[in-house]
Amino acid sequence: MRTLTLFSLCAALSLGCNGKSDGDGETGEDTSGGDTDDTDMQDTADTGDTDDGPDAVCTEPTDIPCTDAIILDLSLHDDKVSEGEVSNTADGADFISFIDGSAGGYDAAARNPWVYVKFTEDGLVRVDIDDETALESMDWDVAVRRYIIRLNGGSSGPSCVGAASFTESTYDDLDSIPDGISYRLDDFYTSDCTIKTDSSGLPGSPSVALGPWWSYAGCVQTTLVPHLVQLADGHIIKLVVEEYYAEDQDVCNSTGSGGSDSGMYTFKWTYMN
Repeated sequence: MRTLTLFSLCAALSLGCNGKSDGDGETGEDTSGGDTDDTDMQDTADTGDTDDGPDAVCTEPTDIPCTDAIILDLSLHDDKVSEGEVSNTADGADFISFIDGSAGGYDAAARNPWVYVKFTEDGLVRVDIDDETALESMDWDVAVRRYIIRLNGGSSGPSCVGAASFTESTYDDLDSIPDGISYRLDDFYTSDCTIKTDSSGLPGSPSVALGPWWSYAGCVQTTLVPHLVQLADGHIIKLVVEEYYAEDQDVCNSTGSGGSDSGMYTFKWTYMN
């Protein structure tokens, strides 16, 4: 796996946020899973293996709720396209994918666009699209910026990409698609377009479906919780977020301090069907 050197999320900053600080302005209490409400969970489509592949879950974009709110709440842009690096390394049947979601650092993130990516048979591929256009596009699967990972569905996008998290399993243990599984779409707005935040304590941090990938105890710790992500075309991806820091993620995970060059993601993933 490649070695990366960028700036640290855990550098000491003095910020006026409630809760603990992760050193790059990302403060909070327990961030181990966000909103666990199962409302609006998406049922599993038929994903059995056929000659033609799995059945599509959706084929046409739908209007997302609260468009004006998400543009303001998540600082979306219509005049910038992210140039964050996305690269892949094969590891047997798995891909190890790197995404630069640093967005110029915590203080600059609101002025920079999200990184949009899609899963392909050749690895994770960046989609060069601006934030507001992405609200009408099914061309992307996942968007990242700093510690937030969005899926293209529900509150976040017009597609139907959803996720199921397996908090009692490891990536290696999750070797099949359980029967009867449901996939949760991003669902972080109330009916009157008030944002539903996660448990991090950060103002405006949305409760997203992939929230269980991290926890907080002095720095951003990767929980190594595996997820199944259902794509619009019916394919299922097994995914784990291995690293948020380019350096010393293992130190952060074991001690609650350390980690440098934040927002530099390492995903491990593979197709399950």
